[in-house]
Amino acid sequence: MAASTILSFSHSSLASSSCYSAHKPSITPNFVSLRPQTLPLIHAKAHTRREDRTARHIRVRKKVEGTPERPRLCVFRSNKHLYVQVIDDTKMHTLASASTMQKPVSEDSSYSSSPTIEVAQKVGEMIAKNCLEKGISKVAFDRGGYPYHGRVKALADAAREHGLVF
Repeated sequence: MAASTILSFSHSSLASSSCYSAHKPSITPNFVSLRPQTLPLIHAKAHTRREDRTARHIRVRKKVEGTPERPRLCVFRSNKHLYVQVIDDTKMHTLASASTMQKPVSEDSSYSSSPTIEVAQKVGEMIAKNCLEKGISKVAFDRGGYPYHGRVKALADAAREHGLVF
């Protein structure tokens, strides 16, 4: 009698154990997968604003190229300053440049955090004067991946008003 009770006790403990589940069908939880998933994985967006701008700039640069007859007018906009260069891409040479760090612009304007539209217009005027002094009248405008709005648009419009053609 004692042997049968011990046997039934061990049998019931084996049946309830997860490793010996031959007596009842195994039910795996939903989160456990025994075979690889065939569904596509969804990832969160891993790009920063700078990476997105760089990708846009690369797309623009595929179409816009500076030549000696028509150099590229490239705009870079940082949090504190605004930079413009006229570049001949065949020689990899900067022909003219202007920025908010140069004395004529920095002395005339008193902005505290970032350049305003008025400051961008002054930089556009400066780059147009520098280009016309060096005999450059036609340029290809490269917005640098930035939207053509605000400071970038003000700079381009001021450069057009002062004689540059693009």
